[in-house]
Amino acid sequence: MKRKALLFFTIIFSVLSFFSFTSQSQGASKKVYVIPLENEVGKGMYKFLNRGLHEAEKAEADLIVIKMDTPGGAVDSAIDIGKRFSNEKIPIVTFVDNEALSAGAYIALNTDEIYMTKSAVMGAAAPITMDGNTAGKKAQSRWNAAMESAANSYGVDSKYALAMADESVNVPEYGAGEDKLLTLTAKNALEVGYSKGTEANLDSLLKTLGYSDASITTVDESVSEKIARFVTNPLVVPILLSIGSLALIIELFTPTFGLAGFVGILSLLLFFFGHMIAGFAGIETIVLFIIGLVLLFLEVFLPGGIIGIIGLGAIFTSFFMATTSYMLMAISIAIAAIVAIGGAFILMKFFKRRLNGFRKLVLSDSTSTEKGYISSRDRKDLIGQQGITTTPLRPSGTVLLNEEYLDVVTEGGYVGSDIKVKIIKVEGSRIVVRPIKEEIEEE
Repeated sequence: MKRKALLFFTIIFSVLSFFSFTSQSQGASKKVYVIPLENEVGKGMYKFLNRGLHEAEKAEADLIVIKMDTPGGAVDSAIDIGKRFSNEKIPIVTFVDNEALSAGAYIALNTDEIYMTKSAVMGAAAPITMDGNTAGKKAQSRWNAAMESAANSYGVDSKYALAMADESVNVPEYGAGEDKLLTLTAKNALEVGYSKGTEANLDSLLKTLGYSDASITTVDESVSEKIARFVTNPLVVPILLSIGSLALIIELFTPTFGLAGFVGILSLLLFFFGHMIAGFAGIETIVLFIIGLVLLFLEVFLPGGIIGIIGLGAIFTSFFMATTSYMLMAISIAIAAIVAIGGAFILMKFFKRRLNGFRKLVLSDSTSTEKGYISSRDRKDLIGQQGITTTPLRPSGTVLLNEEYLDVVTEGGYVGSDIKVKIIKVEGSRIVVRPIKEEIEEE
């Protein structure tokens, strides 16, 4: 009897152990990918997030967590990221660690669920221009529609999303009165259904979602992606182009290639490298830019203007090919041009510098009498002497003086041949004569 009881308990223990092991194995087999969405939303961020999603898909992850802390950023980039998230088949959960403001709020609403820490906030999503001013009515209307659509897709009341984007939508119960945008605290977001829960940290969130024993993979930005995010920032683009153009202008005034040329080339390479990494420019863009530089160089030695115009056109086209915002690029090029022209003016006006590239084409030496150069023989000694005209003077002609034939002119009148004349003035090679007969009559 004891043997049967012992055998029975052994079987029960083995079965329980098996199910416990199976349960643990299933939990450990789950995969979670954590992708940080931090700092300003921009063009470079889309490239990084898209790479993270592809890695999660390739690894057949069960869950993707977007760890968010952003003050917002570019509207166009946010819309692109939102579309990418909404089309992702793997469930995406946004964990707002600190802030999900402006573009961040829109992106979060395009994921499957939102969780927040106790001190986190989300909202204040009004679109602004590059100079910090409120966007126009057209841009505002577009952004309102995007926020409303995102809220509807998320399954919550869209009036709160509209209040985040538009000051005219009032939600006084949550502090969004007249002319004030809505910003939800973790508690407020939970009340209106925007947040699904408040968690202390990422571990707490994974435990709540049932992934405490899952394999966690964090996707980090590479160095090149960080450079791309920085270089493609709308505020950095005009600065980079201005530095590049000004440095190259300074190099043109320098006898030999130096630091200014290096800085100029490095700035432009950073511009194109960042836009290539972000996926906005290809190798053909850089090739076109190099062709433009070569044509400008040839213009110095083959003047005519056509080659230079084609070169400038190639350079400007390469800049526009490297961007998705033609307006931003036009403004950036205009700023860079103003900086470059201003720098050239200062160098020529106040530092008396000359373009080094044209020194070989322009004669800089002067031919003065002091240096031994004589352009023509000085005939001042002829003044007062008399000669005979050998040809009629109409008013120019020839005079014979001391067995020397001279080319002369009268004061304007006609003088026949074989007439005595007196030299009254010598101006370089110009010899002026007057008939002696007229001179006697005047006396």
